[in-house]
Amino acid sequence: MRRNSVRTAAMLGGVILFASAAAAQQSAAPTFSKDVAPILQNKCQECHQPGSIAPMSLITFAEARPWARSIKQRVATRQMPPWHIDPSVGVQKFKNDMSLTQKEIDTIVAWVDAGSPQGDAKDLPPARPVVTDNQWEAVRDGFGPPDIVVRSSEYPMPAKGQDVWYRPMSDLPLTEPRWAKLVEIRPTSQKARKIVHHSIAYLVLNNDPDAVNQGTANGPTATPTVEDLVNRRPQLMEWAIGKGYDLFTPGTGKLLVPGEKISWDQHLHASGEETAVGSEIGIWLYPKGQEPKKRSYLIGFTGLKKRGFLDIAPNSISHTEGFTVLKENTIITNFQPHFHLRGKAMQVEAILPDGSTQIISYVGKFNFNWMTNYIYADDAAPVFLKGTVIHVSAWYDNTKDNPNNPDPDQWVGYGDRTVDEMAHAWMNVVYLSDDEYKTLLEERKARATTDSKQQ
Repeated sequence: MRRNSVRTAAMLGGVILFASAAAAQQSAAPTFSKDVAPILQNKCQECHQPGSIAPMSLITFAEARPWARSIKQRVATRQMPPWHIDPSVGVQKFKNDMSLTQKEIDTIVAWVDAGSPQGDAKDLPPARPVVTDNQWEAVRDGFGPPDIVVRSSEYPMPAKGQDVWYRPMSDLPLTEPRWAKLVEIRPTSQKARKIVHHSIAYLVLNNDPDAVNQGTANGPTATPTVEDLVNRRPQLMEWAIGKGYDLFTPGTGKLLVPGEKISWDQHLHASGEETAVGSEIGIWLYPKGQEPKKRSYLIGFTGLKKRGFLDIAPNSISHTEGFTVLKENTIITNFQPHFHLRGKAMQVEAILPDGSTQIISYVGKFNFNWMTNYIYADDAAPVFLKGTVIHVSAWYDNTKDNPNNPDPDQWVGYGDRTVDEMAHAWMNVVYLSDDEYKTLLEERKARATTDSKQQ
């Protein structure tokens, strides 16, 4: 009997120790209030709030808890937030990085694995105001209201039907030349955000020939290709779902001249609700007396050998590539890959005049629903010598494994419709003289030497 009593006591002690360890582990697990809510607030709630473009709100515990497993899966695979650039190659310093750190991902995963505990409500961070209007992202980020807002007319989009291209024109209200330092396009309403897939604002010039891009070529310079002519057209901005604003590198911008107009190119999709939709562009100006010395040019670097030539077979993974020569010394300040429904991956590589290569950026998990713009940090923006070739490689997934694919049994060719396909890398570029190019390289080398000594 005594031996059994000792054994029973030992077993009870083990159970108590196990329960204590489990309780300690549970108490050490991340909670929504203390650990998860701040992450969602900083990286997710801009879209995941009532009335916004996301399918659910993630502001409160009651709203987030039912989606816990889905949240874990999306963040663990880096599908969300929509920051799909490969972290292992190319430039890795950005002005607008919305990605989660590995520590943040681990925290969310551990929270879900522990049963998604709420924790003490006293640990919740102060709530941020819910966005109730069609807010400018640049205002949210502290740049103040735009100096100029130009609005397009609106198109009466029916509830159902094929996608539409709407191309109105708007006056630019200026009485004197001014330089833009930041531009942002947004749909004209919250409802319009579900309809406008992308919108391009072109400048219709008034005696400003320097606004025409002459720094790139896709063929012999004596006979410009169609791609050359497209890239010569002055573009203020290309906006698409998931993209914010274009903030130009300090000392650079786009000149706007009285008498110019904005020509819109807007791609619209039916949303199931009849709605009048359009776009508007906010323009933030340099103060008078602080005008920049350099122009920024928006280029659509092609992922095709020849514009319009694209042949994607049914039930296949396809690949194309395009080449663009830089005729000037060039800084590239951002990267925004653009496909339609079959887009899978895009790599931008520089082939240097000496024959060596350098990967600039690679997006391996492109998502048609998020046309993210990756804005390079000023000290990391790649700079290349004239004669460098920008090589864009594009891959397409026309199989049933692509969740965005409407019909993998269909042949897909080039075109503007969403069911067609295209491939280009939108990049803002700034051209440098030989002396400016040399000086910039020397400054970066000196800065790198200083940083290494301080580490």
